[in-house]
Amino acid sequence: MFVPYLYPPTPVAQHMNNNVIKLFLRLALAAGFLSAVADRFGLWSPDVSAWGNWDSFVAYTGVINPWAPASIVPTLAGIATAAEVVFALFLLIGFKTELFAKLSGYLLLAFGLSMALSTGIKGPLDYSVFSAAAAGFALSLMKEKYWEVDSLIAKG
Repeated sequence: MFVPYLYPPTPVAQHMNNNVIKLFLRLALAAGFLSAVADRFGLWSPDVSAWGNWDSFVAYTGVINPWAPASIVPTLAGIATAAEVVFALFLLIGFKTELFAKLSGYLLLAFGLSMALSTGIKGPLDYSVFSAAAAGFALSLMKEKYWEVDSLIAKG
């Protein structure tokens, strides 16, 4: 009788597992970023939205960045949103995956620390911000290419 995981996986199975995990990490991080951006622009139903519109997101940006003068809070909100869109798109297509995975980890870590220091630790834990940051850092360590534009560029 075969019992899964009692025997070490074959090299081929391990290789496939790593590829699937890498693809899943890329898609999960990208989906999280794009979902948050969609929320800021009112693309999610009000029943499930955290912010629901841009103004509410800018106000929240001010809450988690109490050190920032009010005049630069909209700029911070814009920079964070632009970074999330760019990081998500590059992760989806697999362009400079290691770089954008690491940058995603840093961005999410900054969000999580800002949330924790301004509103308490419960928010970033409940929203798995630190887990997502760890996923970004883990993805940045996976060097083998799998369904990535980078592999096409390397061949060219």
